[in-house]
Amino acid sequence: MAKYIKQEMPDMNHEGKTRAYYRMKVQRNICTDELVRLMVAHRSGVSEGVLHGVLIQLVEEMAYQMADGKSITIEGLGTFNATIGVRRDKEMDGIENAEPQRNALSLEVNGVNFRVDKEFVKSIDRQCHLERGGVHRLHHSPYTKEERLALAQKYLDEHPLMHISDYAKLTGLSRTTATLELQEFRRDPKSGLSTSGSRQNSVYVKRKEGV
Repeated sequence: MAKYIKQEMPDMNHEGKTRAYYRMKVQRNICTDELVRLMVAHRSGVSEGVLHGVLIQLVEEMAYQMADGKSITIEGLGTFNATIGVRRDKEMDGIENAEPQRNALSLEVNGVNFRVDKEFVKSIDRQCHLERGGVHRLHHSPYTKEERLALAQKYLDEHPLMHISDYAKLTGLSRTTATLELQEFRRDPKSGLSTSGSRQNSVYVKRKEGV
């Protein structure tokens, strides 16, 4: 039986209101090999080897076709299409002709969009029996936003760099909320905070004057 979690949402608009959303609690992950075994157990007459081979071919063919600019629809499941973005070491360009324009070498496939088939969702819902799985609350900081910024600035006065985990521990925020707040500080030149490194491995440093 599946369980649902009532999850507290961050108050990003600083309205002082506590909001929540519901999410499914993931019990565990099923790998490809186990999925194949379950499919064979539920539908006799098809071997594990055949199913495994079909899945491998499906993944390879989907990648090939999406790389050619096509979307893939699997009836009863949904539609997949590749997304592109600017490479991590490149800056986003503008839309105006006067601004520098990126060429193909500056772009990369950075993800896949998936639009689920409504019938697939309905099928899951028909077979799903939910029970309460508890309430998850956010970590609330004992400091105001201004005090948290001062803590970050003081930390960088004493250390060459600051990880998100350092800021979360320093302020008492959850990692997700700490990440969002640090990103907000980084966009504000007055905060004195900047980032260094690639997008996935970035750390926070003191902003250089005039930058």
